[in-house]
Amino acid sequence: MATPYSHDWRAVCEKFNNAQYLTEVESRKDPENDPFRSKYKARELLREIYCSLKNFDVGENENVTEADQRPKEQPIDGENDGRFGTGHCGHSPAGSRAAKLGAVEYYLGVNHVETEELSAGEEHLMNCMTFLEKCSISSENVSLFIQVRNQLGILWAGRDETEKAQGFLETAEAMYNRYMKEDGHPPMDITEFFVAEEDSLPEQERTKRFEMAYTHTLYYLAQVYKNLGLFEKAGSYCHSTLQRQLEFNQFIPLEWAINAATLSQYYITKSRYMEGRHCLSAASVIAGIAGEVPSEAASQENEAEAEKRDQLRQKRAEIARCWIKYCLNLLQDAKKLLEDNIGELDVDRQEELRAARRREEEEKERGRKNAVLFGSSDTFDSICSLEEKVSCVFPLDFEEARAIFLFGQTYVNQAREYFEMDGHVTDHIEIVQDHSALFKALAFFEEDLERRCKMHKRRVDMLEPICKDLNAQYYLLICRQLQFELAEIYYEMMDLKLAVANKQDDLDAHTVKKFNHLCSSSVKFYQMFLDSVRSPEGKWPEKLEDEVLRPALVAKFRVARLHSRFISSSPTVQLENLNRSLECYDFVVQYCRDNPEAKSAIETELELSEEMVSLLPLKMNRLRAKLASSN
Repeated sequence: MATPYSHDWRAVCEKFNNAQYLTEVESRKDPENDPFRSKYKARELLREIYCSLKNFDVGENENVTEADQRPKEQPIDGENDGRFGTGHCGHSPAGSRAAKLGAVEYYLGVNHVETEELSAGEEHLMNCMTFLEKCSISSENVSLFIQVRNQLGILWAGRDETEKAQGFLETAEAMYNRYMKEDGHPPMDITEFFVAEEDSLPEQERTKRFEMAYTHTLYYLAQVYKNLGLFEKAGSYCHSTLQRQLEFNQFIPLEWAINAATLSQYYITKSRYMEGRHCLSAASVIAGIAGEVPSEAASQENEAEAEKRDQLRQKRAEIARCWIKYCLNLLQDAKKLLEDNIGELDVDRQEELRAARRREEEEKERGRKNAVLFGSSDTFDSICSLEEKVSCVFPLDFEEARAIFLFGQTYVNQAREYFEMDGHVTDHIEIVQDHSALFKALAFFEEDLERRCKMHKRRVDMLEPICKDLNAQYYLLICRQLQFELAEIYYEMMDLKLAVANKQDDLDAHTVKKFNHLCSSSVKFYQMFLDSVRSPEGKWPEKLEDEVLRPALVAKFRVARLHSRFISSSPTVQLENLNRSLECYDFVVQYCRDNPEAKSAIETELELSEEMVSLLPLKMNRLRAKLASSN
């Protein structure tokens, strides 16, 4: 084969450099009507390199025949990850030639994939695999072994052939691990197949590029495991990817931050709040590296500054929303642990959890932190400092819950600054709903019923104006959510006022008026929700859709209970209210008789409705008798 110092070899290297320049630099300038012009030029140069390599002389018995060059039957990958000692070594003439031909096939494969010619791309990548069959893995070619499998993994994942993608990527992972164990020296980069010796990369750069290739392997495996439903494994690989990107300084700050914030949401769903908090703290710190948000005045004068301002504000607002979810889920999960069978704070359970926390917290935190720490020497202290501002353990009393609530509320304000009602309707409303949910979760920990009621009033104040102004024709689902939530808030406040009233000897007129207002407000919003289920002609559907089945029947049940709760000194008004109550209970019972499949969705409410359908007529008869005797 031509020596690295021959004229012919230098011509090959020059063509390769030109092909790289066309692919990586010139292609960015290609016109919209000819988007692949530079890549097509690069492809021609790569083909010329391939022909030159085939024509170079090799030693006796080391010729690569046409039969050898044809791709074999596609392997089920995983068969080649153990070959660290068979075939030609990387530094032999035949091994070097096979690796170089494989490298050209690799670049041709990537070129075809980038020009959206996937079948041709696959063929070239498989040809690369065929050439590598002749080589044992060495520092000269291990990077190519891994990167061709990365590319085939991406290709098959894009075709929804997830298990094929998994095979190629897991083999690449195994190759990396074994190479690092058995050799570990910084391997040659795949670009170095076509450079003069004096232009070889320094060891530090070789290490960086090799580690970047392996980071890509882990990143693609994370996607594959996610698509296979192996969410814990996917989360672990995603975490490793993010850690390595920081370690080797291979990241774009905003992109990294959003990926870390997204990973936090997975941890939160698994109640792994230490990991979730760590990811979000790192996301906030790394997002800060992206720089200051340009002023509005500067963005009006400069288009690039305007784009930067919008991107920074948006990404940081998205991270703020993830913090809101963190605080909200932490409070809600604590509530589930602490509530009794009627939804109130279980004091005995509270004490049990306090004792368990003292026993387990330090050991648990120490063990988990070993596995999850992000950061470099520049960012580690900042990440830890932010973590210390909010707990990652379940709050057990009001003060602990309030601290989490206030931390979350600061991010509500941050998120709302970007996601304004004008231009971001659904995002803005979801943030307000989360703010309402934070108040609801905090109210659970408040023992003073009057203060708890005030927290729910705050929820009404933030949701009711939106519900009033929103166009139900365009935002029907959101309107229904708001109507139902407002009805529930008023219902909760009615129950709290009832509990307070039961402690008093006599009810004054103001208390009665306030109580009845809460009842009627709850009825109003439940009725608005129920009316939204009707046809445009106002007709109730014979059969409720699955998504509104339980809410609609619960709304009817609650309206029935609310009508029976109104306080009035007039037996006539009482009788009217009880009659409306009976109609609603009867509706629930009758609907479930006509649609037996609905029973499972509303078992408890149905049982109580059936009981009230039997009892209310007796109560109403007594009232009628009382009215008749008084006349």
